[in-house]
Amino acid sequence: MEDFELMLNDYRLTTAEIFYHLPDHPSLLQTYLWQEYDKNPDFPVLMKFLNFWERKLDGKLHSVQVESCKIIKPSDIIHTNNEIYLN
Repeated sequence: MEDFELMLNDYRLTTAEIFYHLPDHPSLLQTYLWQEYDKNPDFPVLMKFLNFWERKLDGKLHSVQVESCKIIKPSDIIHTNNEIYLN
């Protein structure tokens, strides 16, 4: 799907900050920033990525912080009763 179609289907821009242990130095944490359109609250795209990470990558996951923002929002409309006359 195109980005606009995803937004119309209630997908949101989702950012995940992934904290993981360095394979060679497990006591140290590193971060990875992931961003994609995903559906809140289940986050199927992020979960697929995290499952891939656990299966294929060496760095063991520590924690994940997720932020999600709806892109298409209702417009803020301000009604005024002002008139300006120019001569």
